Amino acid sequence: MTPSARLQAAIDILDAVIAAARGQGASADRIAADWFRARRFVGSKDRRAIRDLAWNAIRACGDVPQSGRAAMLRLAQGDAALPALFDGSTYGPAPIEAGEPIAEGGVAPAWLVTQMKASGLDDREQAALLGRAPLDIRANALKTNRDELRASLPMHGDLVAAPHGLRFPSGMAAESWPEFTDGLFEVQDAGSQIACMALGVQPGEAVADLCAGAGGKTLALGAAMANRGTLLACDIDRARLSRLPDRASRAGVLVETRLLNPGRELDALSDWAGRADAVMIDAPCSGTGTWRRNPEARWRLDAKALARYHAMQANVLDIGAKLVRPGGRLTYVVCSLLDAEGADRISAFLKDNPEWDDALPALPAGCAHGHGWRLTPLRDATDGFFFATIVRRVN
Repeated sequence: MTPSARLQAAIDILDAVIAAARGQGASADRIAADWFRARRFVGSKDRRAIRDLAWNAIRACGDVPQSGRAAMLRLAQGDAALPALFDGSTYGPAPIEAGEPIAEGGVAPAWLVTQMKASGLDDREQAALLGRAPLDIRANALKTNRDELRASLPMHGDLVAAPHGLRFPSGMAAESWPEFTDGLFEVQDAGSQIACMALGVQPGEAVADLCAGAGGKTLALGAAMANRGTLLACDIDRARLSRLPDRASRAGVLVETRLLNPGRELDALSDWAGRADAVMIDAPCSGTGTWRRNPEARWRLDAKALARYHAMQANVLDIGAKLVRPGGRLTYVVCSLLDAEGADRISAFLKDNPEWDDALPALPAGCAHGHGWRLTPLRDATDGFFFATIVRRVN
């Protein structure tokens, strides 16, 4: 493909991403994958170039652009090589005309920038949310250790703060390596690995992962427990939870899965009421801390969606608290850096529930924030996270 044809292809993908963002449709990753699947003649080098153009344009636009072309014109204002590719050639975009609409730049929509500033994120912290994320993996302690894994891999990878973690360049196809097939590692951001450490699970404990999804954190908890004790993974999303058994089998993790009915979660968890030594709550959230991986996600948020997340977070925190025995603990995690979803949520819970105290263990990265802990891309080179560990008093 010519450079101009690549540019037009990126514009076409952007048009689909923008439409999906406005209609809460498929993710940008899915849209791009479907676009390339329908055009198998596009080679791998062209695919990488097209994807890079599209994702760079997404990062360059603060709010939802008018069109893919407007988004690309915004990117072209900071890339001197791009304007010449609007040349009207076969398969290329039409020449730029005076007065054409150009998308607004910025980190995020203005209302969201206000929320981030109120949460203590300065301009540099905000900009880092739109960088490129590396590929992190976690050595599966049930089958290997980090040093042995590192020595066996095609690329050794860099050490990260998480004690089982290794880091590779973005775009590495780690899941194609035989070590992945053998269950020796999982793909997991170093920040997510550290969030799992905050729960401090031990072999022999009864541990519940209340919002397990496909089980990334569940598998880390199972490895830390050395398969001794009881591990329960729950979710209301059947499709996501259904992926966990195969993942657990490959990793050698012993876990029970349980599908919950929305609004009736406690009915299905009556046998765990007041029993759990530890509960992990990876709460539904805005995902502001994952924009490096999903930059179009900031276009899908509005104040109403954020309010819905707040309600879900309060509900799942209340459910999880009812499972914890006296002296037990709960770790609340969001991959968001908005205080309304993190620090403020825990402060409100502790105020309303005086039988609980905050108690966070020493961790290898991040810093204290409110009653919990914060990791950011700028300071810690991880995805953005807030998490807090709270303990139920014995008396």
